[in-house]
Amino acid sequence: MNEQQRTEVEAAAFRRLIDHLDKNKQVQNIELMLLADFCRNCLSKWYLAEAQERDISLTDDEAREAIYKMPYSDWKSNHQLPATEEQVAAFDAKRAAKQQK
Repeated sequence: MNEQQRTEVEAAAFRRLIDHLDKNKQVQNIELMLLADFCRNCLSKWYLAEAQERDISLTDDEAREAIYKMPYSDWKSNHQLPATEEQVAAFDAKRAAKQQK
């Protein structure tokens, strides 16, 4: 596989990941963070950082919309549930453990 092919395959896999997350809106970001240590917001931040690295003009809102496939405020109001006390406690414990390393 040459560099161009690798880039095309990686881009296609990324698009499939975004589509998969879009089709599974019931999976909450906090669940992703607890299980995989990343979420949709992480992806949008990585997307924005890579655009900025390449001097491509992109706002945080535009990056989030690329990942969420809608304005973030719409996704939040239509799909995001409040985190449970247990989820918040688990997230805080995971963050504390990472800081101790």
